[in-house]
Amino acid sequence: MSEILDLVGIFVFALTGALMGVRKRLDVVGMGVLAEMTALGGGIVRDLILNVRPAAFQSLGYVLVPVAATVIVFYWHPHVARVMPVILVLDAAGLGLFSAVGTAKALEYGLSPLHATVLGVTTAVGGGVIRDVLAGAIPTLLYDRQLYAVPALLGSAVMAGLSTAGLHGWPATLAAAVLAFGLRITAMRRGWRAPVAKGAEDPAA
Repeated sequence: MSEILDLVGIFVFALTGALMGVRKRLDVVGMGVLAEMTALGGGIVRDLILNVRPAAFQSLGYVLVPVAATVIVFYWHPHVARVMPVILVLDAAGLGLFSAVGTAKALEYGLSPLHATVLGVTTAVGGGVIRDVLAGAIPTLLYDRQLYAVPALLGSAVMAGLSTAGLHGWPATLAAAVLAFGLRITAMRRGWRAPVAKGAEDPAA
């Protein structure tokens, strides 16, 4: 079940990466690279820091799912763009899931709650950072429009806190993921965003 949820999250993240490729007018190879990096980049960075073989290289599905997402976007990107609101909701769910799961894995390998929280955020947003850098955009992590990194931080911190309190397993993971998901969805609907320095120009303006 956990692998199925992972693959769903990877698929949704890969769709956003491939759509970025369309917006940047990249060819199919560029779209595929962005899809793979968005979907797998955060988990690969996490596992390399933990000094373990990345999960992406232990299952063929982890690599093939982003390829499938790229093909879908390549041929039907206007239709995919029309259902973007649904994709954003699924993306928020993936964000919450990956932040909680990433933190839990870091804790399993003996990291402190603080370091595990940082690695949980890395798992959730690292692929998006790699995507944005490759595409020449301001990384979401550095310009948290409509709160993206903050929900990931909430999910990771809650997961670390629950684990410290002796609560483990899927109930703790679900609780942390749902809280991150709820904050992300609320931020999207209400237009919340992290503050910028007084008098600074909005880079998206």
